[in-house]
Order: sequence, then C-alpha cells, then structure tokens
Amino acid sequence: MSLHDFFLLLIAGFAAGGMNALAGGGTFFSFPALLAAGLPPVTANATNAVALWPASLAASWAAREQLRPLGRYVVPLVLLSLLGGLGGGLLLLAGGDETFRRLIPWLLLAATLLFAASPWLSRLINRRLQAGDLPPHGIGSSLSHTLVALYGGYFGAGMGILQLAAFSIEGHPLLRANALKNLLSSTIYSVAVVTFVAAGRVSWSELAVLLGAASCGGYCGGALARKLPTRWLRWLVIAVGTGMTAYYFAIT
Repeated sequence: MSLHDFFLLLIAGFAAGGMNALAGGGTFFSFPALLAAGLPPVTANATNAVALWPASLAASWAAREQLRPLGRYVVPLVLLSLLGGLGGGLLLLAGGDETFRRLIPWLLLAATLLFAASPWLSRLINRRLQAGDLPPHGIGSSLSHTLVALYGGYFGAGMGILQLAAFSIEGHPLLRANALKNLLSSTIYSVAVVTFVAAGRVSWSELAVLLGAASCGGYCGGALARKLPTRWLRWLVIAVGTGMTAYYFAIT
C-alpha cells in the first residue's frame, strides 16, 4: 500500500465512520476509496463488508431488549438471512471481478436512490406501522427477506432501508422493525464475512486502516450529531453517491 493509498483510506474511513454516525451512507466513501486504492472490485466489496461488520453487531446487541420478547419468531428470519447472505456472498465470488465491475454503477445507483428516498420511506413506515400482533411468516414475506439477504451478501449498501420496507409491508411497528432489521443485518454481514475470509478475498492491510479511521470518525460523528444539520449531511451523501454513480457509469 502506497502512502497515497494510506491517506486516501484514512480520509475515506474517517468520513465513512462519521457519516454513518450522523446520517448513514458511509459506504459511498469507503467502497470507492478501496477501489481507488487498487483493490479488485470483489476484494474491495469483501473488505468493505468486513469493515461494516462490527457496527452491525453492535447495533444488533443494542436492540436486544426489543428482540427478546419475540422468542422463536426470529428463527425463520435468521435462517433466511443466513441462507441469503451466504448465497449473495457466493454469487459475488462466483461472478468474479469483471461481472461485479459491470454491476458497480447500477448497484451504486440503486443504493443512492434508496438513500435519497429514505426520509419518504420513513414517513410512510411511520404512518403504516401500528402496534399489533406478530404477522405470520408467509411465502411472500419469506421471499422478500431472502431477496434482501441475497442483496446484502452481494453488495449491501441500502440493505437496511430495504429491510424496513419489507417489515412495513408485513405490518410490524417501527421499533420492532428496526430491531429486526439490526438483527438480520448483523446475521447477513456475519455469514458474508465468514465466506469472504474463507475465500481469501479480504485485504487485511487496507481493512486495518479503514477500521481504525472509521472508528475515529464514528466517535467524532457521534460527538457532532447534535450540532450539525442532518439535512446538509444527507445531501452531501447523496451528492457523493450521485458523483460516484456517474463516474463508474462513465468508466465501465
């Protein structure tokens, strides 16, 4: 890793950690930086997934009070997430760098649109979700969660928004939907990380720089969360996502 790449990842990791703490969308900083540092697309995505993994575990642990009363209800959802996350990770590895390279602009476009639409989706979810009984696990809901898990194992950006949308359709209250989203995200990331590590597609030196910088950025972002307008930060993420999408469409 060159000195230029080191500082690039340092800055991108700090920005990603800070943005995730403030408004979300840190992937738009970390993933392109890994590509710019010279990593092959699949390795960059795998390294980025490992970098996001600790945060997903922490979010799942923080939601344990909302998850505990659900008991065995979460078991089918976790199993679907394990299978989907494994399938998405294997699809990424099987498709190879060239296939993933062609898909990068489309994946970034989808993630940017999801992030931009998230306030509208949040308002829609808040209107639709009311406290009630646990909805049954139907074929449609099982299929939707499997598809979201496949997407999460393959790329992952915007996965949480997709999960909240799926839970809103089923009729879960927002607090419970968010807790389930955190649990399933951590499950998907965990199985994908194991798959990527076992396949040897994680670049550990770049990961170390990214994790360290993201941790510092997350701490600073948390400290600034009450002082900076979230709307400005959201527009920054959307601008970066749009720029990265346009750039990768231009070079692909």
